[in-house]
Amino acid sequence: MANPSPAKEGDSLKPIQELPKLTLPAEGLLPVAIVVGKRAEVLDFCGPLEVFANAMTSGGKAAFDPFLVAASEKPVQVSGGMTVVPKYSFKNAPMPKIIVIPAMSDEADSAEMLDWIRKASQSTDVTMSVCNGVFILAKTGLLDGLRATAHHSGYFRLAASFPKIQLIRGSRYVEDGKFACAGGVSSGIDLALRIVERYEGREAAQEVADIIEYQGKGWLNPHSVTPYATLVVSGEDHPRCPMCGMECDKSISYLYKGKTYYFCNESDKQLFVEHPKLVDQFQKETLETKH
Repeated sequence: MANPSPAKEGDSLKPIQELPKLTLPAEGLLPVAIVVGKRAEVLDFCGPLEVFANAMTSGGKAAFDPFLVAASEKPVQVSGGMTVVPKYSFKNAPMPKIIVIPAMSDEADSAEMLDWIRKASQSTDVTMSVCNGVFILAKTGLLDGLRATAHHSGYFRLAASFPKIQLIRGSRYVEDGKFACAGGVSSGIDLALRIVERYEGREAAQEVADIIEYQGKGWLNPHSVTPYATLVVSGEDHPRCPMCGMECDKSISYLYKGKTYYFCNESDKQLFVEHPKLVDQFQKETLETKH
């Protein structure tokens, strides 16, 4: 059984200062592969892309060389109806030092994609997921035994589907060795700034934040989103799905220990029904967090 712990000061997360400094080539242009597939979440990968594209070396050269990689070099339709053109395919992409994996359509994570991530991660400094891109990284097996996080709508599903991963709820990002996972959507910006900090120092990362006028401070304090650690409480007037937190109708319901839960879809309900111990653990830790 996974151990889905709420993030808080003094918990099992290592203080960010403990991780080793990373080395940036003097000439810069450290390769950053951004994996894209059908319906990839735009901000998940464009946020980190903006950060890495604006980081400079002390000599004024581009510090990173971000590029898109996909199953082929054909245009890919991502979220919001946007279409992007990958620079490389998994067959010809150069080996990166950083990998960024955004959330995307379930059918996008092919065996080829997973194999490429496994192989490329052997020589990366950091392999990072953003939002529910963690499910793709989890499928590679590379997160087994490590700490990770997800978008709050994915907490229960991640804990239930990948019990070898230690889920940390309510954290802006989680780092464990060379693997790092950002929480929901915009959290990828914070994790990318944190990675810039590890290469070039806090002042350089702050300069990037100033250039893009990003005022979020999550990259300085990954424990800053603890409200998302709690399991949503549903009211009769505004029923909300305990899996994703969104409002839903009352057509899909389940009575558990005297309380009626409502769900967005049958698959969410089924997952909830199949993991009562996980439900109890989430409920218990929700109460502890609130008190």
